[in-house]
Amino acid sequence: MRFSRPKAVSARTGKELAPSTAKQMMLRQLVCSDAPEQALRYRGCRMIAGVDEVGRGALYGPVVAAAVILPEACAELAEAGLKDSKQMEREDRERLDLQVRAMALAVCVAEVDAETIDRINIYQASRLAMLNAVAGLSLEPDHLLIDAMRIDHPCPQTKLIYGDSLSLSIAAASVVAKVHRDALMRAADETHPGYGLSSHKGYATPAHRKALKELGPTPLHRRSFAPVAGVDPDAALEAALEMDDLPFDEEVLSESAAGENAAWD
Repeated sequence: MRFSRPKAVSARTGKELAPSTAKQMMLRQLVCSDAPEQALRYRGCRMIAGVDEVGRGALYGPVVAAAVILPEACAELAEAGLKDSKQMEREDRERLDLQVRAMALAVCVAEVDAETIDRINIYQASRLAMLNAVAGLSLEPDHLLIDAMRIDHPCPQTKLIYGDSLSLSIAAASVVAKVHRDALMRAADETHPGYGLSSHKGYATPAHRKALKELGPTPLHRRSFAPVAGVDPDAALEAALEMDDLPFDEEVLSESAAGENAAWD
């Protein structure tokens, strides 16, 4: 017997909710606290680094990661409204970014550029950005709390699903990374006007896709992503040829030309 997943229904209208809407509603119900950190401290950990990335699904620019080590007394961040950066307004993110940086024991931000993303793929680029952020901390962590991922670092790690909505350390990293990347996108909007980067931050909005078709990709667009490759057919093939682990096979290359990372389309 097969069981179907229960459908989320609006309490106000009685209509079925879109999966993305239902997920956002679920995330808003989660409580961001220092409970994960306290559990680790009970086991003897003291330097706990929260790690998160932003920009993984964007078509333009780098993926950015941050690593943050908070002091044990950090409950004021929860009282100030710290949570997943995607659930916050810009003004609140920037306020909390300053608050996190002021009280953190250590903070590091790392970027992996679009060229590297095209060469090693976005998943590995995200892991690399996280690894570089941890490696750049001024203090050595004794445990990593990472949002839904593991990295190639010898430090003990906990992969926490929806970590940026549950852990203050991961939420702090999420905010620091997003504030940093959003500032990069506002600056990029001046360098590459016409794409609306300051508005959509490089993500695949209808306005961004329309601008890509009209203006073509910039050197900082991720050429292996399907919406970019779709307006520049040679881009995906060139990116595929630069990948170290890709067999030189006509069938594989033709599939890459159709659009690497098509899941982001």
